[in-house]
Amino acid sequence: MQRDRGKQAAVRAERQKPFLTTGRMAMIGVMTAVTCVLGPLSIPLPFSPVPITFTNLAIFLSAYVLGLRAGMISYFVYLLAGLVGLPVFSGFSGGAGKLAGPTGGYLIGFIFLALIGGFFVDRFPGKRVLQAIGLVLGMAVCYAFGTAWLAAQLQIDFAAALAVGVLPYLPGDALKILAALFAGPRLRREIRRLEG
Repeated sequence: MQRDRGKQAAVRAERQKPFLTTGRMAMIGVMTAVTCVLGPLSIPLPFSPVPITFTNLAIFLSAYVLGLRAGMISYFVYLLAGLVGLPVFSGFSGGAGKLAGPTGGYLIGFIFLALIGGFFVDRFPGKRVLQAIGLVLGMAVCYAFGTAWLAAQLQIDFAAALAVGVLPYLPGDALKILAALFAGPRLRREIRRLEG
């Protein structure tokens, strides 16, 4: 009984803390910078207009370092930076026209990756299998948006868009998820320790 009251008091105290503390804003800035560094790095594939990128790896790590809400803010700042023309999208590109191109659906889909991945990381601390499910679900939704957009842009059917926009990337994205599952909890523990 006493222990339950203590837990409830701790939860109430946590909720009363301001969300955007100086430390959290600094970490949002750091993870946005990480995304801006990893996002432009890309490996073009000759058979697809969609390059291999590391944006999703940055979002996976942001889910651990920042959690759901701050991770979403970080991705939106990155997206806005790219939309105003900073060369932070794949291939060091930027500008609102990128959304109208073949990879625009993936840029929108990453919002759902940050949302779903962040939710599972926050909701299931220490449960890597459930966190992995969240990251996979987030990628699946991202793939769905990206594939639908790619199909419309290239005027091909959904199955053909899957073949050039998703299937070649599955092994690499699986490795990125494994890397995040390994490094993410450690980063999260260190950040929480620094925050006190």
